[in-house]
Amino acid sequence: MTTLRRFTCNDLFTYNNVNLDILTETYNLPFYLTYLAKWPEYCLMAEGPGKQAMGYILGKAEGEGELWHGHVTAVTVAPDFRRQNLAQKLMHVLEEISEKVHDCYFVDLFVRKSNSVAINMYRKFGYIVYRTVVGYYSGDEDAYDMRKALPRDVHKRTIIPLKRPIKPEELEWE
Repeated sequence: MTTLRRFTCNDLFTYNNVNLDILTETYNLPFYLTYLAKWPEYCLMAEGPGKQAMGYILGKAEGEGELWHGHVTAVTVAPDFRRQNLAQKLMHVLEEISEKVHDCYFVDLFVRKSNSVAINMYRKFGYIVYRTVVGYYSGDEDAYDMRKALPRDVHKRTIIPLKRPIKPEELEWE
């Protein structure tokens, strides 16, 4: 049985089975601690029997006006626990927090353009490619900025795709 709970500082000592995967971005300790301090409601751990880390999600709320949105910074599931809809459950909770707690217009995330597995998964969750960010990943690889409108965006204006790619310095927030 899987339990979803708040991600805590102690989880940084037990999540190696989740993070030691080539598809998972691992950040430095201050990065994780900043998220836990500023946006604790967006930091969730999926835990299995014996308190084993199965996956987690980190996010935040940011932007202004109609660009006020929830952002998925990281969502990852340990290889042993994939194909159990765990990422979908984590994403759903982040979307609910964005809608009901923060009254956001949309949720967005960045994904490597080459990561077709993740892109297809996000599409199944209702996300669209909003724009391409050239050289987003270490200047070497482009990213897709994918978005999903929330009920506050009645006319779905925040997810109308941009026609041209942008550079990282053109991003409205970071």
